[in-house]
Amino acid sequence: MSREFILYADESIRRGVKFSNFFGGVLIRSEHLKGVSLALEKAREEVGLNGEIKWTKVSTCYLSKYITMMDTFFDLVAEDRIKVRVMFTDNRFVAQELTREHREHEYFVLYYQFIKHAFGLKFSNYGRSPIVCRLYFDVLPDTREKAAMFKGYVGGLTKYFRNRIVIDREQIAEVKSHDHLPLQCLDVVLGAMQFRLNGKHREKAQGCSRRGHRTIAKEELYQHIRRRICGIRPKFNVGISTGKDNDVHNLWRHSYRHWLFVPNKRKQIDR
Repeated sequence: MSREFILYADESIRRGVKFSNFFGGVLIRSEHLKGVSLALEKAREEVGLNGEIKWTKVSTCYLSKYITMMDTFFDLVAEDRIKVRVMFTDNRFVAQELTREHREHEYFVLYYQFIKHAFGLKFSNYGRSPIVCRLYFDVLPDTREKAAMFKGYVGGLTKYFRNRIVIDREQIAEVKSHDHLPLQCLDVVLGAMQFRLNGKHREKAQGCSRRGHRTIAKEELYQHIRRRICGIRPKFNVGISTGKDNDVHNLWRHSYRHWLFVPNKRKQIDR
């Protein structure tokens, strides 16, 4: 039986106060897919989360249920049955010498870089047989023409991976996150990271001296997620690129990583 990678990908806010362009991915090897799916579905049923699991739904009432769901998710990450990657940009680093085409297609250019590099796929297979990678994107928020062009470029990555990883163009699809629990859990992780990095945990409603209950609940969930990440990698810093520990192959080996994407040609500005 041939091996496969199933890669779910999603994006969060394009422009934040401090950090922008949040992209995330969950990769599951085919031999783990059934077990992962059963574990996530069992957890969802046990806590009674009947609707779609989303960061925007986190509240005081749902907090304990979301914590339980995230515990199941990060148990799977700790066991390396799930790999997670999060990429984002820092608004202080402004890209220079961009063409009009680059600016027009910035979203998809960054998404392409995320798929190409974030998981270290070129270090994932040194066997004789290629591994087929299936890609499931949450519905892409742009025109069909741009989405089709993007999928074409992603499909061409097989050449970059030198046939060790085969991107099957017929297996690149847009899906609804409602039907895929890995995407829903990823939405929570992405939401938590952009929430904290953009200082939303400090926000107060206009005219209020205290933070709202929903904001407090979201911060509690973020802190719980961060503790789970630190259990995998102690003293994890969410706002920088995760270290490679002097071995580039850890881009693949690590089960959880962050990537602060910094343009090669850039100007640094004050916040």
